[in-house]
Amino acid sequence: MNKENKILNEASNNVIIKNATVVTLGADNRVLYKHSIVVENGVVTEITPDEKLHLPGEGDDFLGESGEKNTEVIDAGGKVVMPGFINAHMHFYSSFACGLTKANPSLNFQQILKNLWWRLDKKLLLEDTYYSALVAIITAIKKGTTTIIDHHASPSFSGLRGSLSQIADAVLYSGVRANLCYELSDRDGDELSNEGIEENIWFIKRVFEKTKNDPHSAEAKYLRAMFGLHASFTITTKTLEKAIGQLREVDPSSEIGFHVHTAEDISDQNVTEHLYGSRVVNRLHDLRMLGSNTICAHAIHLSDEEMELIKKTNTMVVHNPQSNMNNAVGVADVFKMIQKGILVGLGTDAMTVNMLEELRSGIWVHRITQKNPNVGFVELTEALIKNNPQIANRFWKGQKLGEISCGAQADIIIFDYNPSTELTSNNFYGHLVFGLSQAAVDTTIVAGKVLMRNKKILHLDVEEISKEAQKFSKHLWDRF
Repeated sequence: MNKENKILNEASNNVIIKNATVVTLGADNRVLYKHSIVVENGVVTEITPDEKLHLPGEGDDFLGESGEKNTEVIDAGGKVVMPGFINAHMHFYSSFACGLTKANPSLNFQQILKNLWWRLDKKLLLEDTYYSALVAIITAIKKGTTTIIDHHASPSFSGLRGSLSQIADAVLYSGVRANLCYELSDRDGDELSNEGIEENIWFIKRVFEKTKNDPHSAEAKYLRAMFGLHASFTITTKTLEKAIGQLREVDPSSEIGFHVHTAEDISDQNVTEHLYGSRVVNRLHDLRMLGSNTICAHAIHLSDEEMELIKKTNTMVVHNPQSNMNNAVGVADVFKMIQKGILVGLGTDAMTVNMLEELRSGIWVHRITQKNPNVGFVELTEALIKNNPQIANRFWKGQKLGEISCGAQADIIIFDYNPSTELTSNNFYGHLVFGLSQAAVDTTIVAGKVLMRNKKILHLDVEEISKEAQKFSKHLWDRF
């Protein structure tokens, strides 16, 4: 497949969306009826009532040098227009597990890892990695997710080196934003562990150089990097010390953080205490791995002391309720963490790329476990629409993701939703959870590039990609 990204190289990123019900989100969420949004060079430059909108004529502001229109005008038809969603913890590589029937039944989390995920990720080849990312991103675009923080694993000599490059190709080809890392682990031996460190370092250098030396490039705009770790119980202290030593040689100012599964199952705590005499978060803290650019995914089995360390270091937590229910590992106490002032976001852990499905599931599981129908609604909704943008903005500094405001990045979605009841800033959460969650996304725009319009992805041959994905997934299943 030709991976050249025509959407990034050729398509205009000047857009006008008119006749919209604009939900701005951000610190001061507003609902603006009959408004227009003007986007220039991928950035929102104006939000104005429709009657004050000046549409470009056939002059220089509308036609490029080739005579092609360089401003796309979209009539929203009164539908809801809002910022694209952000997924704060994802695994693209798990896409090809859908429909797989070869895994043995599992009675606990350790068996799930050994019977399914650690068998699957070892069999991934580079092209599998590319297509598993691409098909997940296509679905994300359809569901209005515009930024994804991913965590990859493919621990074999034919699938590891270059795997992040494959995912980056899929990201740039598709036109979404993504923060990528490779999952370091000692479970497959020293040589692959060293390869995992090198893959992280190589990709971090690549993104660093592009972001600093060519800030207007596609890579600088769409890609970010973290250092990936599987979990405390699969990584020795020697490997962790080597990883942080090599990272700080590249990044002495500690701009790059870690992305690590943290106390997802009680076994992580039990093994860590047995082998290292420490609880998981205490161990990460002692090794100087916590901080404002580090993500602790799951964070279910934590003590109050561990939560305090996360708060003290300004470390982020990402809650993944559907995955936690599916694996029967428990439910994170996000309410206590939020009360302590921890930034808690929402991820899908590859159970879905539909952030509104994840939001609803999170609300219901907390209500049933606490036997209280009044909990979760505000906390989980704000994890998605307030906290996830804060998380993303720690990586895309100064780019203002997750809101529609002048100077913000034009990552915008249009829902096929004309509410039958009044929609205001005061009741928007209710519309999001009970109304918009049942509506289809009509249009998806990232950095001013229209990726999907009228529910049709414009720049990707979805049918051809699906055929290729089925071919590669079949070969993967044959090797499983």
